[in-house]
Amino acid sequence: MGSVEPRDVVILGSTGSIGTQALDVIRRNPERFRVAGLAAGGGNPALLAQQAVEFGVTRVAVAQPSAQADVRSALAAEAGRPRHSAEPGRPGRPAGAGRPVPEVIAGPDAIVEAAAWPCDVVLNGVTGAVGLAATIATLDAGLTLALANKESLICGGSLVTSRAAPGQIVPVDSEHSTLAQCLRGGTRDEIGRLVLTASGGPFRGWTRDQLTGVTPEQALAHPTWNMGPLVTMNSATLINKGLELIEAHLLFDVPLDRIDVVVHAQSIVHSMVEFTDGATIAMASPPDMRLPIALALAWPHRVPDAAPSMDWTRASTWTFEPLDDEAFPAVALARAAATAGGTAPAVYNAANEECVDAFMAGKIPFTGIVDTVARVVSEHDASGDLTLERVLAVDAWARTRARELNSKGETA
Repeated sequence: MGSVEPRDVVILGSTGSIGTQALDVIRRNPERFRVAGLAAGGGNPALLAQQAVEFGVTRVAVAQPSAQADVRSALAAEAGRPRHSAEPGRPGRPAGAGRPVPEVIAGPDAIVEAAAWPCDVVLNGVTGAVGLAATIATLDAGLTLALANKESLICGGSLVTSRAAPGQIVPVDSEHSTLAQCLRGGTRDEIGRLVLTASGGPFRGWTRDQLTGVTPEQALAHPTWNMGPLVTMNSATLINKGLELIEAHLLFDVPLDRIDVVVHAQSIVHSMVEFTDGATIAMASPPDMRLPIALALAWPHRVPDAAPSMDWTRASTWTFEPLDDEAFPAVALARAAATAGGTAPAVYNAANEECVDAFMAGKIPFTGIVDTVARVVSEHDASGDLTLERVLAVDAWARTRARELNSKGETA
């Protein structure tokens, strides 16, 4: 492949797990990418300041208005700190103090504004449904969206897909990145099934009775992936796999009854596409999010040495098992919510976020997370027009209802 023009990237959620790994990819590939802007919640001003100064951005967005002063102070301190001229990943950066301090915008709409800043690619690495408005802003601005915030697609549904031009949304989730790669192996008419793989989380093989006494510390100990707390918790309940099933349905326009989930504990095969002639194409790599992140930023090109490759000289065993829907009903529930359509997936997502918080606070048992989500979904009427205002209203209702049920200890 010949030379590739460098791409300007805006990163939403830069201090989170996806954002920091994306910056690591960019740091090691300065000839491929430039950081055009950063956005974060504001809970880690020091890290945001380090990122902004290291990558020479001119502006930063912060969601929490109360964090604006702390971010500005951290930026001023970081910009004035002496540095060696051979700063890793930033060759040629001037040493010493006196670098310009980036502009800071703050408030509820700051990240949405950042989502439309001039660039080539916006990486939406925000966690949760709050990323929906940013996703819409990026698509409306005609920019390529590297989507790690699956919740915005799931909650927005056709609000998102109807805005997107062909190829405008590039998935960052390892499973959907894999599906996109495997789908290059055939035409649309040749697709038989999509197969999403799940590690099974830390409780693979456990029964429902065993799951009742699970602690937050146990649930956050994922066996193969290093992720943020909400995604890690969702992987333990398999809510994350339910969200990914809905995401695959929306991204690739494949019917729900042609999308399967299998448990693959080693997290080496990240998903598969079965074609109508009986062939199945899979992608294998060690579990490292830098690979799908790099591919999303450079799509359709690959970034050399983005992540370690497999060592085929060592013996290894890969296993595939059916999903235990009785112990882990989250995927079946997601399939039902997606079948209902409308705002049902938004309810599934919002209720879960509240239930995860309740479990972490010791208010409900581990099994109460999905049980409460199921109760809230069952109470919701998903019919009606899908508008941003309605999605936001339904999101708020689902959260309120989940909190009510959790406070009373009610589920089914």
